[in-house]
Amino acid sequence: MKLIEYNNKKYPYFQSTGNAAQFALPFAKHFCEGVGVDIGCKNREWSFPGSKTVDLDIDDPYHANNLPEVKLNYIFSSHCLEHIPNWVETMEYWYKKLEMDGVLFLYLPDYSQEYWRPWSNKKHLHIFTPQIVEDIMIHLGYTSILKSGIDLNNSFMVVGKK
Repeated sequence: MKLIEYNNKKYPYFQSTGNAAQFALPFAKHFCEGVGVDIGCKNREWSFPGSKTVDLDIDDPYHANNLPEVKLNYIFSSHCLEHIPNWVETMEYWYKKLEMDGVLFLYLPDYSQEYWRPWSNKKHLHIFTPQIVEDIMIHLGYTSILKSGIDLNNSFMVVGKK
């Protein structure tokens, strides 16, 4: 078993290799259908199957706050929201981009992984908990919300239906 160590704590090695979405995709396939985007996938090979990829590292005109001019059935995003300066504004924008009954599927790093905290990893501007994400979804008007516990990737999923 390959492990990495940070602050005298051990974590799975795969946390250092990218493609966190691989752990959420089996669940997301049950919620994300129709026309949708994968925001922050890093590269096309890691994206949600059949989605339009949206990432600053991919040559396209889109980013988290500038999505294609279509109403979306779903937005899938893995380990991206913590990089966005005004994440509340982005969550409001994503809500507006979804069709009625559209789904927002988020997979986010948890506070339990010390390296992912903003004061340890300067690329992360925020840290979330399932409760914080559920609270903003309630505030925005999502009608059905499911949240997971923390997985072996020190991450969690929250799914909201508009």
